[in-house]
Amino acid sequence: MKHEETAVSRPRISSPLLLLLSIFSLTLAVVLALSPAKKTEPASVADISANTATALTQPTIVAAAPIEVSLPEQAQLDVSWGDLGPQLVAAGAIDADRFMQLYADAGRPLTFAQKRILNEGSDEPVVIDFQNARFLLNFFWALGLVNQNPILTEGPMMQASEGNIGRFASTGGWTLGHHHAAELYASVPLITLTPEQQARLEEVAENVYRPCCNNHTAFADCNHGMAMLGLLELLASQDVPVKEMFAAAKAVNGFWFPQQALETAVFFKATMNLDYTAVDPWLAVGPDVFSGSGFQQVHQWLADNNLLEQPQGGGNSCGV
Repeated sequence: MKHEETAVSRPRISSPLLLLLSIFSLTLAVVLALSPAKKTEPASVADISANTATALTQPTIVAAAPIEVSLPEQAQLDVSWGDLGPQLVAAGAIDADRFMQLYADAGRPLTFAQKRILNEGSDEPVVIDFQNARFLLNFFWALGLVNQNPILTEGPMMQASEGNIGRFASTGGWTLGHHHAAELYASVPLITLTPEQQARLEEVAENVYRPCCNNHTAFADCNHGMAMLGLLELLASQDVPVKEMFAAAKAVNGFWFPQQALETAVFFKATMNLDYTAVDPWLAVGPDVFSGSGFQQVHQWLADNNLLEQPQGGGNSCGV
């Protein structure tokens, strides 16, 4: 059964986040000293989306330090693995032996279920946690790299390649295939999308950012970007609505970028008294808080106000 989708209004933020953070830094002590503790009812995602611009440009700090937040321990996505594993192996995007050896050498060999996903496929839903986040990152990196899609063949990657598509971290850094990444790049139509599915993919990919740079997912020049592109392609192919695609991106970023996601969770709790689960996914993965420059402003404000936290999971890198 296909999902029915409704239009989602996403207000743009008119004022720079840096101005917001400066206001916070100047007023934090006064607000915490004068404002009585308030018990607020959880806001719906629709309410948060409708009031995002106002909340960020005219903030009120409602949470007192110390601030305790946490990320989900696990997230189940509304999509199944299917036979992508065997297809990636058959296409040469993944050398199964080399792929499994990578994890064995790191002391975290693939589980039986992961080997089955890779070699046989699975009808089970995609579930991510701190233990399997790296497996998903490399699996979907291979998918995003090899799948033939206009985002890769006509989009920012090709436009910025200067005739050498292997010059990016997401291409030159892929060493787990049977062929060089430049040969694998957009070479096999593993996931073919309808025009409507492609439109949804592009809408989401152009608005999902990562804190290692200022590029959105449609410019997938690093492993996290290419992996997110592959995941979004799979979601689009199974008719997941735009709103749920953003929610999936937010959930996965919490495991691929645990430190940064936790810091943004502290930021939203401190400034708007919002639990991370209540934050509009479009905002949580957008440029104002989760691009390289946006996150750095969030991080600096947290550092200035002694609100930095430690991540629940491991860190992240741009290699396999």
